[in-house]
Amino acid sequence: MGCTLTNDKVQKFEVEEEPPQLIADGFDYPVGKPDARGYYNAQPFGKNTHLGDDWNGVRGGDSDLGDPIYNIAHGKVVFAEDWGRAWGNVIRIVHYLPDSSKVESLYAHCDTIMVSKGDWIRRGTQIGTIGNNHGAYTAHLHLEMRDDVTLPIGKGYSSDTKGYLDPTEFIKNHRKLD
Repeated sequence: MGCTLTNDKVQKFEVEEEPPQLIADGFDYPVGKPDARGYYNAQPFGKNTHLGDDWNGVRGGDSDLGDPIYNIAHGKVVFAEDWGRAWGNVIRIVHYLPDSSKVESLYAHCDTIMVSKGDWIRRGTQIGTIGNNHGAYTAHLHLEMRDDVTLPIGKGYSSDTKGYLDPTEFIKNHRKLD
């Protein structure tokens, strides 16, 4: 377990040591289930040193406020709470891959959280709704993917991308078409 002091809070990370209950057998997009229909990536990974993708509804403005957010792959919820400041409600899910490696998805600015820490959930399960960080931003979903599941929540922007993955590229390369 590691600890990080961020936003005046101590964030503890527990990496699952027991065998996973669900192996991630494919990945979908977190909005417009399963292929992001009706949404676009307004700020992709790497643009302006952005560490994730910002998903917005094609209707613009806050038209997507309250729309469903779906879990991108089978996994375990390791964090689900209001982080405050620039993040608002955040959900972190660890996904166990068939090769025994792990990746994590982080969903930020959620309006509601519908899962709890410790839940094992399936791909496509609604985990929350799109928010605006308590009115601080126009509604959108900030999605990050990490191959280092011990990273702190972070700031969302950095030129150092070690431990981060391009979410859209990762999902495209790990799709499971049912």
